[in-house]
Amino acid sequence: MRRRKVRRGAAGERRFGNVRRRDFLKITGAAGIATTAPFTSWGARARAVRLSNQLSDPARQPKFVSLAPNALDPGFKYTVAANGEFTVGVGPTLHDAGLLNQGGRPVLTPVWGYGQDGAYTWPGKTFEVQSGPDTTVVNWENNLFGVTQHLLPLDESLHWAYSLPGYEEYTIAETGVPSVVHLHGGHSDFQFDGNPEFFFNPGASVVGPQWNNVPGGFTNRFVYDNDVPAGNLWYHDHALGITRLNVYAGMAGLYFVRDEMDTGQPDNALNLPAFPYELAYAIQDRMFKRGGELFYPSKPGDPFWDDFITGEGLGNGDVPKPSALAEFFGDHMVVNGKIWPKADVEPRNYRMRLVNGCDSRFLVLRFRAVPAGATDLTNAGSPIPFHVIGSDQGLASSATMTDTSVFEPGGRYDIVVDFKGLQGMRIIMENIGGDAPFGGDFGDDLAEEDLFSDRQTDRIMAFDVADVPSVTDAFNPAAIAAYGGNTGTVTNTRRVALFEGNDEYGRLQPLLGTAEPTTDAAGNLVSGAIAWHSPTTERPGLDATEIWEIYNATGDAHPVHLHLVNFEILNTEGFTADSIEQPVLQHNGTLGVGFRLENIVLDGNVETSRDGYVENAPKDMVTALPEQVTRIKVTFDKPGRYVWHCHILSHEDHEMMRVLEVVESD
Repeated sequence: MRRRKVRRGAAGERRFGNVRRRDFLKITGAAGIATTAPFTSWGARARAVRLSNQLSDPARQPKFVSLAPNALDPGFKYTVAANGEFTVGVGPTLHDAGLLNQGGRPVLTPVWGYGQDGAYTWPGKTFEVQSGPDTTVVNWENNLFGVTQHLLPLDESLHWAYSLPGYEEYTIAETGVPSVVHLHGGHSDFQFDGNPEFFFNPGASVVGPQWNNVPGGFTNRFVYDNDVPAGNLWYHDHALGITRLNVYAGMAGLYFVRDEMDTGQPDNALNLPAFPYELAYAIQDRMFKRGGELFYPSKPGDPFWDDFITGEGLGNGDVPKPSALAEFFGDHMVVNGKIWPKADVEPRNYRMRLVNGCDSRFLVLRFRAVPAGATDLTNAGSPIPFHVIGSDQGLASSATMTDTSVFEPGGRYDIVVDFKGLQGMRIIMENIGGDAPFGGDFGDDLAEEDLFSDRQTDRIMAFDVADVPSVTDAFNPAAIAAYGGNTGTVTNTRRVALFEGNDEYGRLQPLLGTAEPTTDAAGNLVSGAIAWHSPTTERPGLDATEIWEIYNATGDAHPVHLHLVNFEILNTEGFTADSIEQPVLQHNGTLGVGFRLENIVLDGNVETSRDGYVENAPKDMVTALPEQVTRIKVTFDKPGRYVWHCHILSHEDHEMMRVLEVVESD
């Protein structure tokens, strides 16, 4: 394992440099984290955590048996009412994920899904809308009536919906589960963006405090602007402090925008594969109990507990129970709600619209051929090249042929895979990312001890190619030339930073903040790590174009997401800095530990492309690697209160999220 270099500076300072990745350890989950300074690493303890015998064994579950639902199948799309609006609710259902119990019999999984007319699914069905001046109206309903506890363990010590001032009297037992939908990638007015403090409970008898700032007050009628490029958005819950739990329970789905070029029809001007040759998949990871129920670790004896809690020097009595843990890695791969499914394909080009809906897992995707019926990669061939034609919010500036793509949580890929010449074979979508926090390395750079024991997460799904003559199609990668970058005139460079500190209990707390002294909305001069509830520091002007420099002062990669906008990824550059410890005010008035950066030194090695990353498209996600500053160019064209955050859901729920307020000129 690589060890980081630590250079001592002045008293009270530590200087860090030359880190490529965190040190992980072999467990059936993740390892613990040292949190005394930025650029911290997971300790080098070689300890294995055994799965409880109450949990589903992923090695004993079927592989490539269930058919993967295609989220672009016409039968999997929402229907619009006579008034041109959608009504979609969230509610409980029993879901067939393809799981078997110990006796080999199918078992069902209780989930909370989205749906219409009381028919809820995981994932929720698909919206398909047209780009242009017309809006999409969705009446969102919270139909979790009668639910008196969360499906998953709830840590009420976090800064969550019912911990806000004036909301402490509310509980899920008495008031129900708070929820609000975020259209990820949407170009929405702020009140329809899914801001975490815009939540509402079943029946909307309790609504979040930000509704007080909306003329007319609360509404569940969300209006989405469609003046965006054709692309692959997605929607998911975003309620304050429980996003990770609500999404894990099933609250997510896909949203596609079409235009006159990318119509989704067989006669589209770009000759892109269209249904049934266009496939849409949300990839997630989960743990399950043997009876089929979802499992989420939260207490002593659970996977990850020793590494994030006791392994970090905390006693079981020092932290709440249940407790949020810093990250989650499931041992079952799930595609559109099915464990390790398959698709039957013809020998021709297929377009695949992919969403990484995992909590913490970075995927690194490849496609490899194996003999028909194989369920692992033992006899796999070399990686098969494929074309990346787009990403988060639209088509790329050009198609990129690659055989490996890094895929961050929250991100989307638009790819074309050619199955010609592979007749009669099975093609496995492989994952060569690790089962632990991502630091930038993958594949051969991962040590064996970093992976799950008896690892099953190296495969995601399979494609069985029909043994028939190849089918000629008109796909031409040269037709992809949509994205021209951000052409706005830059008026400001904003320096923000990613930190790791400790909360009031001593638990790891990932944080956002500034990389330089900045005046916040209350007029205070602040620098370094700042929690979510403190006055905002990111206040671009309306229609301003800014360069954001994102300094990653942690040992992990973080997938950074900005609401409202898309942006151009410009470059990355290494840096070193002095780390100064300082207190961080917690939501309950206690103090945690954070840091600020001083004496930042850039190394001059500017990289405009990164191996394994395809970033020449309109993005709303960017992977910020450790010890690097990542630069993006972004224009803010709607006023109001939005957010920016790490899209590791366990991170954003534990303060790695900040308000982004777009302000109009006086």
